[in-house]
Amino acid sequence: MLFFCDMDRLAVIRNKILDVGSVGRDDMDALLREGFDKERLFETAAEITREMAPRHFDRCSIINAKSGLCSENCKWCAQSARYKTGAEIYPLLDKETCLKRARFNEEQRIERFSIVTSGKKPNREQIRQIAEIAAYIKEHSSIRLCASLGLLSGEELAIIRESGVERYHCNLEAAPSFFSELCTTHTVEDKVRTLKAAREAGMDICSGGIIGMGESMMQRVELAFAVRDLGVKSIPLNILQPIKGTPLQDMPPLGSEEIFVTIALFRLVNPDAYLRFAGGRASLSDEDTEKAFGIGINSAIMGHMLTTDGAEIRRDMEMIEKKGYEL
Repeated sequence: MLFFCDMDRLAVIRNKILDVGSVGRDDMDALLREGFDKERLFETAAEITREMAPRHFDRCSIINAKSGLCSENCKWCAQSARYKTGAEIYPLLDKETCLKRARFNEEQRIERFSIVTSGKKPNREQIRQIAEIAAYIKEHSSIRLCASLGLLSGEELAIIRESGVERYHCNLEAAPSFFSELCTTHTVEDKVRTLKAAREAGMDICSGGIIGMGESMMQRVELAFAVRDLGVKSIPLNILQPIKGTPLQDMPPLGSEEIFVTIALFRLVNPDAYLRFAGGRASLSDEDTEKAFGIGINSAIMGHMLTTDGAEIRRDMEMIEKKGYEL
C-alpha cells in the first residue's frame, strides 16, 4: 500500500483537532484519497495524543469465562460452532476460578477485569450466575469490572450493572459497510442497540474492532467514526491473527507500517479516547509495540487473550513507563 505526501491536508486536520477538538469525515476521506507522508502522519498523531489523549495508561485484562459452541458465523472467530478450529469448549467457570484470576491481575497492577463469554448471549440462568460471579469478585477484590456477554437486552444489562460491572464491551468489529461480508447471523444495528442499552443501564461502553479482515483503509476510518458517533471513549484495536479452520484462515498478516497508519488515523478521529491494543498485538516486536504507544495507543488488554496469546505484563509495564505514560 502506497501513501503520497500532502502536507497541507494533514496540517488542516491537525489544526482543526487542536482548535475545535474534532475533524470531519470529509477531511479524513480527502486525506486518504490524496495521500500522505507516513512519518508526518505518525508525528501528527503523536502530537494529538500528547495534547489531547489521557496520559494515564488504562490497563485491563479478560477471562474467557465460557468458551466455544457459539451459534454465530463470524468469519474471524475460533469459537463459532460452525468452524473446526480446535478451540477449547467449556461451560461457565465457577466464581472461585474467576476471583483467582481477578486477584492475580490486580496484583500485577492491572486496573480492570472483564468477564467474557462466547455465544450470541447467555441464557437467563447464566445471566444470574454471571451477576453472582461479578458481585463475588467485587466483594473480595478492588479491581474494576467490565463484561462482554453479547447482545443483551436492557433488562439483562440492568442486572449486570447492579452486580457491580461498570463497563460493557461490544465490538462493532468492522465498518458498517463491511460487516455483512463477515457475519450474517447478527448486524451492526444489533450491536449499536446493545451499546445504547448498556449506557442507559448506567454503564460506560467499550467498542472497537479487528483490522486485517479484508477491509479498506477507508472502511477503517468509517469504523473510527462509527464508534466516535456513539460516544465511545474506550476503543479496542485488534489485529487479525488468522485461525486455521475459520473462513479467514488464509488472510495475509498486516505489516507493522499498516498497523501504525491505522492507529494514527483512529487517533485523529478520536483524539481524546483510550485506543486500546487488544488481540493480535503479541505478534509485534517490542520496538513496534513501543512505536505504537508513541503514535496513539494509550491503553491495552494485558495477559492472556481469549484464544490467542497476549504479551507479557511486565514487559508491557516497562514500555508504558518508558513512553512517559502514568500508571
